[in-house]
Amino acid sequence: MKLNIKNISLYSLLCLSGAALTSCEDFLDRQPITSVTPEAYFTTASQVGAYVNNYYNDYLQNSQGQSLYHGSAWNAGIANNDQYTDNFVESDVSNGSNLAYFNGQWESSAGQNLITDYGRIRVWNYLITTIEPKLESIQDDDGNLTHYLGEAYFFRAMAYYNALVKFGDLPIITEVLPNEEGYLQENSVRAPRNEVARFILSDLDEAIKRLNDAGFQNNQRINKQTAQLFKSRVALFEGTFEKYHQGTGRVPGDANWPGGTFEGNIQDEINFFFDQAMAAASAVADYSGLTLTENSHVINPEYGEIYGWNPYFEMFSQPSLSSVPEVLFWKEYNKSLSISHDAPNRLKVGDNDGITRSFVTSFLMKDGLPFYASSNYQGDETLDEEFANRDERLQLFVWAESTVMKTDPTEQGIAESGEVELFEKPLITNSATQNLDRTGYRQRKHYTYDYTQSTSDELLGTNACPIFRVAEAYLNYIEACYERTGQIDTKADGYWRALRRRAGVDEDYNKTIAATDINKELELQDLSAWSGDGPVNATIFNIRRERRCEFIGEGMRWDDLKRWRSWDRLFEHPYIPEGFNLWDQAYQNYTAETAGTGNGVLVADGTTNANASPESVSKYLRPYQRTQTNNDLYDGYTWMKAYYLTPIGIQELTLAPQMYQNPYWSSETAGLALE
Repeated sequence: MKLNIKNISLYSLLCLSGAALTSCEDFLDRQPITSVTPEAYFTTASQVGAYVNNYYNDYLQNSQGQSLYHGSAWNAGIANNDQYTDNFVESDVSNGSNLAYFNGQWESSAGQNLITDYGRIRVWNYLITTIEPKLESIQDDDGNLTHYLGEAYFFRAMAYYNALVKFGDLPIITEVLPNEEGYLQENSVRAPRNEVARFILSDLDEAIKRLNDAGFQNNQRINKQTAQLFKSRVALFEGTFEKYHQGTGRVPGDANWPGGTFEGNIQDEINFFFDQAMAAASAVADYSGLTLTENSHVINPEYGEIYGWNPYFEMFSQPSLSSVPEVLFWKEYNKSLSISHDAPNRLKVGDNDGITRSFVTSFLMKDGLPFYASSNYQGDETLDEEFANRDERLQLFVWAESTVMKTDPTEQGIAESGEVELFEKPLITNSATQNLDRTGYRQRKHYTYDYTQSTSDELLGTNACPIFRVAEAYLNYIEACYERTGQIDTKADGYWRALRRRAGVDEDYNKTIAATDINKELELQDLSAWSGDGPVNATIFNIRRERRCEFIGEGMRWDDLKRWRSWDRLFEHPYIPEGFNLWDQAYQNYTAETAGTGNGVLVADGTTNANASPESVSKYLRPYQRTQTNNDLYDGYTWMKAYYLTPIGIQELTLAPQMYQNPYWSSETAGLALE
């Protein structure tokens, strides 16, 4: 298919109309790096590499603008990136934030919504168009000039992908051109989302051609296999989005698609993207030397053990990942250089957040059966009982009463006792709000037993953060294969069994599929059991289940629920976040006698002073049902058709009327969604 690539500057377009937009003109005049000219600066490969490196920290983000690594902030880092999904809740309801999605208060902007995304795109357009014509004249002093250009193509692809997830159809801009009003207004046209996705894949192909293989610079810069993995992610996203959103106005060719006449065949496009996803994913999964990290099946370290007890756990909690074949790309930290984070401490003391019961119930028993179909399930009166005989990803990466919390003899208390310290109980009544466990389920992934990294609420964390890993290639292939063919082929079978084997779960996924009751999964509020107008079949649900359980604490869920059109479930069934079983037994841990230092007494009287939901609404802790006062989410998360795509700003539509509004948002005035 011919791509509708418009060589325009959207920023120039948006800056055409007078004084109200003079800041845009300032942006256009600004050089990407200080005030040096490209002629003076881009003369050596190392200068090009420095330009790219300058943007690594800020531009490695997901579609929600969250960093793909632990930032230098007082929080649990990427462990929080599943916030506002059915996996995870963060903060108090009164804090607002992105919860506007779920209380019907999300409003479109009177100004500009595209500006941030296209600012990032401009950075890479500038570099690519500046250096490509003069590649032969640039001194390749470090031998990596071609690689750096490949990185530029990768980052432009990432910027476009994040914009695609948010906005759908987009103008495809590949150059930075002068501000010429007539030309810009004529050509500022949104390309259909399938063309945008094809363009992203073409950029990734350009990156793949140029990038060095995995191992380059200890995998701390983008490499060929990372680009292939990201290509599979993009293609899978688009294939499933176009499949499940047909008829909504969000897909080219729909009767109510605002883009007009669509000349292609959308089913051909869907098949194309699934084929691309499979090919790119298998290129990574089958690449020599890239293997899944071993799980020793040891759930807890012993006294004095910091590292060396379970490679799977430590893939998320060790200082260097350069020798971990599963990790394609990672971030290193160094406290002496003021590059550090606070994740270990916040995962030790709580971070005003929590994993949901919906997430916990999705983990299988070791016998490969859902908990409701297994005789090995012990109930949920305690966390220890609930986690017993379960998928080891649940046991490894979520705290329970008997989970070891401290082992390091450098901590005085541990040295004096000669024993490890256990988690014992969630801090659901902690007097320090920032340390609350909102649901009772606290994440352990990214935690470390190195006490020097969590002695206080400071930026002491120096353990590395994995950003892209091989397991995703397995999962992307499995899903794309089944969506494309309706079957699990030999490759997909091998990948799926390998993931389950590492998780300590019976490899036979067919027994899981046979025992799955989709109605029960919907009752347990697993949104991935639903797509569009109804439930999915048991096979696709269990593929999604595997993805959900593997990516705990890695921030994949938002894009997944979007592309599967799973939020439609909320039209008739608002989602009420739940946590652990509080009222059968655990409530006894929060009395005046048992609460302990720093923890308040349990209050569940429905007032604004309440710190827990009352037993009358559910025996499971409901973080947003403590009180009805000033609480728009008391009755659960809701959703609107408009929310799958971010609206184009009214100012943008005024300057470029041919840039049509996204479905279910007003083109005339800023305000709430129409549907």
